[in-house]
Amino acid sequence: MKQTLTIADIRAAIENRTATATSIAEEHYARIAAEDGLSGKQINSFLALSRDRALAKAAAIDDLAALGDPLPLLAGVPVGIKDVLTMQGSPATAGSKILSGYMPPYDATAVKKLDAAGAILLGKLNCDEFAMGSSNENSAYGPVRNPRALDRVPGGSSGGSAAAVAAGFATATLGTDTGGSIRQPAAFCGVVGLLPTYGRVSRYGLIAFASSLDRVGPFTNSVKDAATVLGVLGGQDSLDATSSDRPADDYVTALTKPVAGLKVGVPAEYFGEGLDPEIRAAVEKTIDQLKAAGCTIVPVHLPHTKYAVPTYYVIATAEASSNLSRFDGVRFGHRTETPANLSAMYKKTRDEAFGPEVKRRILLGTYVLSAGYYDAYYKKAQQVRALITRDFLEAFMQVDVIVGPMTPTPAFKIGEKSDDPMAMYLADIYSVAASLAGICGVSVPCGTTAEGLPIGVQIMGKHFDESTVLRVGAAVESAQ
Repeated sequence: MKQTLTIADIRAAIENRTATATSIAEEHYARIAAEDGLSGKQINSFLALSRDRALAKAAAIDDLAALGDPLPLLAGVPVGIKDVLTMQGSPATAGSKILSGYMPPYDATAVKKLDAAGAILLGKLNCDEFAMGSSNENSAYGPVRNPRALDRVPGGSSGGSAAAVAAGFATATLGTDTGGSIRQPAAFCGVVGLLPTYGRVSRYGLIAFASSLDRVGPFTNSVKDAATVLGVLGGQDSLDATSSDRPADDYVTALTKPVAGLKVGVPAEYFGEGLDPEIRAAVEKTIDQLKAAGCTIVPVHLPHTKYAVPTYYVIATAEASSNLSRFDGVRFGHRTETPANLSAMYKKTRDEAFGPEVKRRILLGTYVLSAGYYDAYYKKAQQVRALITRDFLEAFMQVDVIVGPMTPTPAFKIGEKSDDPMAMYLADIYSVAASLAGICGVSVPCGTTAEGLPIGVQIMGKHFDESTVLRVGAAVESAQ
């Protein structure tokens, strides 16, 4: 049965002694064993469980509650961690064979903050290899299935994180978003997925895909829970030079403010050819609901949106080519057996342990960075990125948020697009522009198709204005 208790519900139950953190953790482990199945692979969202660490933390929370001491903000809340984030005592594979057997000696900053806030860290979650994918079919450890329809993908690359919340295996999870990898799976699985502004949450301990794009954010069942988790995660980190020194807001309190008077931008570019009619209808209904709540609807123009997908796949692959060069069989993870020499060891290790999508992106990235092509591709993509960012900045001079569809289609069937990389890449058409611009956004459920597949609406906001984005998201949620 799906877990529907909120963060506040769990904390209150432990505080009032109507439940214990230990019993809540055990219930979730039982559900994972029955429905996720590390062996049966019904959903296949968890790659590894951290039972000893989780139950030790739960016991410590129960001791605090028994003494009547104040409980931390996330006391007893079951949380899962995407396997691209390091967590001491648990493997970190990034969904790849090349990191099989790697046990990081430290917690990522985001993981450390959750632990300090009392969260129960259940284990590590499946993902596309090195976060490269839109369907979670690129994991070396098997695809994740969508809990809403087991023959469908959960989205990617944070498919395991989205599926774990949708299935009730965790109350909240951490994912990462490089080009839509939190927001898109949230839409496919019918949960809330939050993309913080670049620099809002530390990337220390994140196994990098594309360093100028990667962001860490939460999946939850409600907007309020997402706001609560962001309040824990946000803030400057001395270990991450790209983290912002701008203080985190009180995101939960901001939810209580009315949305009446806010200006909501609607970009024509997000409602063109290729948008599923049922998604169009659900998003347009959501816009009408915001208008009824007192928002002013304003048409906006984002003219460079049509260049977002090719721009993203030049910049992201270039950065991936650089970041993944460290995985060579020398320091950690997989190493080929009995290589003839050092050069052969590098080549065979990478050939054996990287999957097809990772190889494809390394090749693309190496090509666009090569002598003779750098100016034509990588430099040009960075120039277009600046234009895409300017589009958003100009739009936000007129409006408070921008609202549109999150995905062009509902969750597609497993295997449907596996042999067509271009079709898979085009599924990111509504997500990559916000990633390139570094702005914040959230995907909130806004309906279902006739087949019962979830539909998500995307709400995008100015840099570091997560408070307004979440406030609008809460209004959408309450109207459902």
